[in-house]
Amino acid sequence: MSDESSAAISAVRRDWAADHRLSYLRSGGAEGHIMDLTPVGGRSFATHCMIKYVGRKSGNIFITPLCYADIGGEVVICASKGGADHHPAWYLNLIGNETVEFQIATQAFKGSWREPEGAEREKVWQFFIDCHPFYANYQASTDRIIPLVMMKAAEAIPVFQESDATGIRQS
Repeated sequence: MSDESSAAISAVRRDWAADHRLSYLRSGGAEGHIMDLTPVGGRSFATHCMIKYVGRKSGNIFITPLCYADIGGEVVICASKGGADHHPAWYLNLIGNETVEFQIATQAFKGSWREPEGAEREKVWQFFIDCHPFYANYQASTDRIIPLVMMKAAEAIPVFQESDATGIRQS
């Protein structure tokens, strides 16, 4: 996918993503966890988490909502950026840290993360696109291998607050 196509998709999704993020944060996770994604080729009961991370250049704290799946006690997210030819900023920021903070519905956690490789990655990818079919289209639109991130909770932390974020990013 070209940078121009990626920019056009980002512009269309920006308002929806900002509204989704605010709804999730302002409700303490009671809203925004489950969403109907059938209009974009997803499921009617699609699950979303949020991740919190520090910008590697700005030092700002960002909170980004993402589709997720749960496999073998780990939470899987996908660094698709809608099939763009480059990785999303959240992924580039995450890979510089050993830990991750994430929230699922009304519960937040600090934990570890990893990227599955080889046969495990293929198994996790198939599971993820079974949960969120439109990610197969994202992979088909780029030559890069879209990263999968598997997160494992280590300790409970307070749910994310809108005021936690010192920066706002949509991708």
